[in-house]
Amino acid sequence: MKKYELTAEFIEQWGKKLFRIKALISFGSVEAGELGGYVEKEDNLAQDGDAWVCDDARVYGDAKVYGNAEVYDDARVYGDARVYGDAKVCGDAWVCDDAWVYGDAKVCGDAWVYGNAEVYGDARVCGNARVYGDAKVYGNAEVCGDAWVYGNAEVYGNARVCGNAKVYGNARVYGDARVCGNARVCGNADYLLIGRIGSRFSFTTFFKNKDKGITVSCGCFLGTIAEFRAKVTDTHGNNKHAKMYNLAADMAELQILGEEHFDKLNTNKSEPF
Repeated sequence: MKKYELTAEFIEQWGKKLFRIKALISFGSVEAGELGGYVEKEDNLAQDGDAWVCDDARVYGDAKVYGNAEVYDDARVYGDARVYGDAKVCGDAWVCDDAWVYGDAKVCGDAWVYGNAEVYGDARVCGNARVYGDAKVYGNAEVCGDAWVYGNAEVYGNARVCGNAKVYGNARVYGDARVCGNARVCGNADYLLIGRIGSRFSFTTFFKNKDKGITVSCGCFLGTIAEFRAKVTDTHGNNKHAKMYNLAADMAELQILGEEHFDKLNTNKSEPF
């Protein structure tokens, strides 16, 4: 039995006619007779399952929405994109090309997922974020703000990429990493996650920034590595926590900036750790 039909009401999107859909039976949270969003053809939305397109959302091209997925608000799904499982695409988000969004993933706000990108698991892509190329965002990861994840990069676990951060190349950002601000992470040597350390027994993330220096995300603190050292001294003096934080900063400088730069920095240090 068909669960919906195409109505005579339509809009035009880039030369294509997209038809308003109408539920023929009740299913999921949809009532019989309820009007939905727009599709180009029945292939865009499965007739089985509880998947639905509602509000002014649009699905067209060879895109498919199925399973228990929802596309709503002013969202657009098109090209050869796939949205399925319990995934949700909403707001003014776009999912297109050969991108896949599935599992319990959510793409919302003004976010775009395109190319061959995949967003799945409980991942969230929101704000003005962009995920594209062959990038993958999964697990409980979140990409938000104006962040970009692209190339062959992967963001997963409980990682968060936000602000104006860019994660690309073959980088893998995962665990409890927080890569934000003006980060530029294109490989695994461009960031370092250390924890649990400090008085909070939590994680601290060091990452390369657009000025080729190091930015630190530690609790509520976000600043350069020099500002981080100063904050550590101001807060902890020279106690055990200070020593651990400064050792972590040493490791970050060695990994991210390289041995030559690290040696140069150490010749100018006035206090031992």
